[in-house]
Amino acid sequence: MITRIYRVRIHSNLRSEFEPLFKTVAVQSVSGYAGCTRVTIGWPTEGTPNEYAMISEWEDEAGLSEFAGEDWTVAHIPEEMEKFVKRCWVHHYVGIPA
Repeated sequence: MITRIYRVRIHSNLRSEFEPLFKTVAVQSVSGYAGCTRVTIGWPTEGTPNEYAMISEWEDEAGLSEFAGEDWTVAHIPEEMEKFVKRCWVHHYVGIPA
């Protein structure tokens, strides 16, 4: 299993337009892939009012590559979401049994 954590800092003046799209467009762009087993989104806290997160879990590299392309280590942002992004990060972790 691979856990992908996508963090995005948005332009604060676009928050009201961004939030409903993040819940729908962004989540659907990930969850529609066969290798994706789970998607969770995170809303900002007081300390980071313009930062959101999407955590997705993938069966393997093949599924993640199908979604994000050959270099799945970079952000995959749907075209209609690009204008909101001030900065973003992507982190990956391999799951091991606890």
